[in-house]
Amino acid sequence: MATTQSTRVRRAVQRYAASFDELRGVTDAYVALVTRLLDDAGINYLTVTGRTKSVESFAGKAARRLPGGRMAHPKPLTDITDQVGVRVVTYVLADVDAVAQLLSSQLEVHEDRDMGQETAAAGRFGYSSRHLLVGLGEDRDEPGIPPERPASVQIRTVLQHAWAEFEHDVRYKGSVSAEHAPDFDRRFTLAAGLLELADQQFSAIRDRHRDELTSPADGDDDDPRISPTDLAAFLAGQFTDAGWSRTDHYAWISGLLLELGISSLSELREVLREVDVPAIDHHMGYRYPPGAVRRLDDALLSVYGERYIALHGNAHRLALLRARLARLAD
Repeated sequence: MATTQSTRVRRAVQRYAASFDELRGVTDAYVALVTRLLDDAGINYLTVTGRTKSVESFAGKAARRLPGGRMAHPKPLTDITDQVGVRVVTYVLADVDAVAQLLSSQLEVHEDRDMGQETAAAGRFGYSSRHLLVGLGEDRDEPGIPPERPASVQIRTVLQHAWAEFEHDVRYKGSVSAEHAPDFDRRFTLAAGLLELADQQFSAIRDRHRDELTSPADGDDDDPRISPTDLAAFLAGQFTDAGWSRTDHYAWISGLLLELGISSLSELREVLREVDVPAIDHHMGYRYPPGAVRRLDDALLSVYGERYIALHGNAHRLALLRARLARLAD
């Protein structure tokens, strides 16, 4: 039996090594897909990165045994589901949930685990991250991603990411002696508790900051665009239920406003005055919390239609905007 299992592992590792370059291409395609979905939804995030499981790591996982000697992954090439990995790092906890909801609405989710909730349910502080196993599903076709190939997506805040990376770096170097292990455990637990508190304070700061964004700041007199800071403050009041968008996205859509001849908040306010926001929400059927820039994007699309689609700044997403316009017309 042991010989048969060893042969199975060896063959799986050989096949995995042969397909490694192809898997790296799949990983890049998944990173591009997740980034595009986040940008389209206007959800704020810090980074989206990817990694393809190394051959050494795959071999170690394939060879893992359960108590009694049985293989933990009898069919390594399909049972090991984190061969393609994507990591999304956000600023605050609310955006972790927003990203998870977005991916659940756009992709097929095979598994969804909130490791922070599982840790808390056990009465402990420690590793916190949202883990999704996603695939394309039957209705989506993406270049470079085979329909049967899933991806493991980790979603965490920047503070959760810092803890996990440092903890992994220390523990997996194997340099912690048995004598000092309890002290390390205590210190990591203490740090995890402090970071959880810090995450809560970051969320409170962002919510309070959004509530107080009422006075636009002075912009650059030489720049005819509405400043990103002024636009962020305006949209926080216009779409009170929307989350923050990425800083560069406010600057990007400010450029689109200028293409439309809108260079002041008063002009934008007049354009949006007659917009039927509930109707847009109904037609778009958001199954995730769209960011403020996405809400403005859909409002402008509803007002200007094809003229908005034809703007120079929208040249990279014509098909997407036309699909959205069709939904607004339903």
